[in-house]
Amino acid sequence: MSKKIDRALYGPSWTEVTIGALLSVLIGLALCAVWLTSKPVETVREMPKEPVSGMVYHIEGSANATKGRQWESDRKMLIAGKSITLTEDELNTAVKTLTTDAAKVAIANKTEEKPAVKMINPGTLNFRIQDSMLQIGAPVELNYYGIATKVQVVAQGTFERSGDKFAYAPTKFYVGSCPIVRLPVIGGKILDLILANAPIPAELIEAWGKLANVTIEGSELKLAMP
Repeated sequence: MSKKIDRALYGPSWTEVTIGALLSVLIGLALCAVWLTSKPVETVREMPKEPVSGMVYHIEGSANATKGRQWESDRKMLIAGKSITLTEDELNTAVKTLTTDAAKVAIANKTEEKPAVKMINPGTLNFRIQDSMLQIGAPVELNYYGIATKVQVVAQGTFERSGDKFAYAPTKFYVGSCPIVRLPVIGGKILDLILANAPIPAELIEAWGKLANVTIEGSELKLAMP
C-alpha cells in the first residue's frame, strides 16, 4: 500500500523512468529500421553525377554473356581440381545458366502441390567485383503474415576461412536502405537464406570445399586449389 502512496506523491522511480526511456529508444530504433528497410533503393549501372542526398544506390555488376562465356571452361577446370580466375561477367553468366538449368529441371519434375509461402524469397543474384571487394545483390520478397513487400539486399565483403571452408564475410550489408552490418546474426541469417536459394550443383559445392585459398584482386575472384 505504501508503494502506491509513494508513487502517487512522488511519481515513478528512477528505475521506472530509465526502463521507460530504454523502451522508447528501442521502439524508435525498430520503427526506424522498418522505415529504412522499406525505403526504395535506386539500382543503377554507375553512380549518378549528382547523387540524391539520403538515397542508397545499388550498382549492378556486368552480366555480358559474351565476356562471361569462359565460365563453362572454368567450371570444368574447377571440378577437375584446377585453380581458376573469375570476373563478374562470368559469375553473373554462371548464375543465369544455373538458374535456367534448375528451372528446366523443376518444370520437368513439377507436381500439383502448391509451394509453401516463405518469409524470405530471394530473386536472382547479381555479383560485382571492384577494388578487391565482392558485392552480392539480390531482390528479396519479404512476407510478414501474408503481407508481401519487395526490398533490395546488398552486401559487400571478402572471404575468410571458416572451419575447413571459405565463407563470404561482408563488411557492408543493406536490407533496403537499412544498414545492418552491426547486427551480424540478422545479416548472417539473411545472407545464408539468399545463398542457400542459389541453384548450385553438388559438384561445385564439393569443389569449393577443396579450395586452398580464395582471394579478390582488383576486379577478379581467384579460386586456388592445393
